[in-house]
Amino acid sequence: MSKAMELIVAGYVKVRDRRALVDLLAHRRKLLAQLEAVSGINPENAAKAIQEELAVIEAGLEAL
Repeated sequence: MSKAMELIVAGYVKVRDRRALVDLLAHRRKLLAQLEAVSGINPENAAKAIQEELAVIEAGLEAL
């Protein structure tokens, strides 16, 4: 998983920026949906990474 995403989420949690976390979560979900919709490529690794990032973001929202 991306250490950068963990740090971004931790920063948003620290400053209690729920809107930024919600926006980030929506963006990652949209990105995952677009990736899964593409045919002709194997998006397995990228999809797994995005799903891990979603889990980190959701955990950050729960921490708020």
